[in-house]
Amino acid sequence: MESRHVSRVIAASPEKVYDFAVDPAHLPRWAAGLAQAEDIEVQGDVLRMQSPMGEVSVRFVPRNDLGVLDHDVTLPNGDVVTNPFRVLAHPEGSEILMTVRQLDLSDEDFDRDCRQVAADLDTLAGLLEG
Repeated sequence: MESRHVSRVIAASPEKVYDFAVDPAHLPRWAAGLAQAEDIEVQGDVLRMQSPMGEVSVRFVPRNDLGVLDHDVTLPNGDVVTNPFRVLAHPEGSEILMTVRQLDLSDEDFDRDCRQVAADLDTLAGLLEG
């Protein structure tokens, strides 16, 4: 199984980036997969939504001072995908880093997922720098 680290540098403090990225209300603004979801509902620390493939839920690790934004995505079939996600201090502000895992995806689908994560991180950077 292959993994890729996709990252972007953002001209904003790690605290600002973390606070924005962890807020469930902001997720549809920068995560394209959630932007297409309907009936987004926050239930405690879980974000539930209807997607084209059925109900999906997202659960982040508890808020922390370490910049850890890891989250589990539960798919309609019950499979859980863990997404490591970090906000790191960087000389120019912050670096956001997400690990994308191939799991059972074809090489083509894995490449597509990596490109989508890169686009999502670009959108997040644009929102925070704009």
